[in-house]
Amino acid sequence: METFIQQILNGLVLGSMYALIALGYTMVYGVLNLINFAHGDVLMIGAMVGLSILKLLDAHFPGMSGWLQLAIAIIGAIPVTMLVNVLIERIAYRRLRNAPRLAPLITAIGVSILLQTFAMMIWGRSPLPFPQLLSSDPIFVGGAVISQTQVLLLVLAACAMLGLVFLVEKTKMGRAMRAVAENPRVAGLMGVDANRVVVTTFAIGAALAAVAGVMWGANYASIQFAMGTVPGMKAFSAAVLGGIGNIYGAMIGGIVLGIIESLGAGYIGDLTGGFLGSHYQDIFAFIVLILVLTVRPSGIMGERVADRA
Repeated sequence: METFIQQILNGLVLGSMYALIALGYTMVYGVLNLINFAHGDVLMIGAMVGLSILKLLDAHFPGMSGWLQLAIAIIGAIPVTMLVNVLIERIAYRRLRNAPRLAPLITAIGVSILLQTFAMMIWGRSPLPFPQLLSSDPIFVGGAVISQTQVLLLVLAACAMLGLVFLVEKTKMGRAMRAVAENPRVAGLMGVDANRVVVTTFAIGAALAAVAGVMWGANYASIQFAMGTVPGMKAFSAAVLGGIGNIYGAMIGGIVLGIIESLGAGYIGDLTGGFLGSHYQDIFAFIVLILVLTVRPSGIMGERVADRA
């Protein structure tokens, strides 16, 4: 039972990060019907910028509280990732809105490669150690262990998701996002600035990716220029699992995928008689993804057009 609780906690932590990234995919798809495959690399930019800020703080303000350093790193990384994502939309995607779907897909892959190349030129090819800012003293929950960093990650993810739900459901911008998602032309006739809505969507997705990127580094203590590829792919899978275009589906899909992956890592050795190790944990996640999409191609939550944002 302790092992089970531990894997559930690990899954919630991992799934929270997947959900934050998946929201960026699903929001952009909701308003543009576009899959931004460079989104995982925006996560990487957020982590790299956060690390650079931490190095500056350590050099000029030694002895600063780890909580404060982490807060400053996140706050500093958010505007950089927002700027990067807005530039991606403006330069790479805007002219392709009415192009065949293959064109923006190939462009997104090209942008991803460019971001990784620029990051490699700036921060180098080797993995970079991410400092441990919070206490390593464990917190015991029902016999399982969770760190302060992981607790903070869960709190930040929950706050970000609740904030996004409030934005989409209760604000004027949220209504504009839903209107553009349902019918951009009619929304434009009603006075909604579609370009402003799209830019805002990219900016919000980037902010969530920045939070996930810095916390990914804090949790795993290492980052590198290609770190966004696998989390980005899994987060996209989570968005599809939950129902691409549906923000609630992205949250549920991320959490479900994280829990399945962690349970797979914990029990795959026992289930296969030691034939497969924990590094084969992705098998379970993607088997479940395939099964769900076979039974329900629209994902767990389906795709309710009016709620896409």
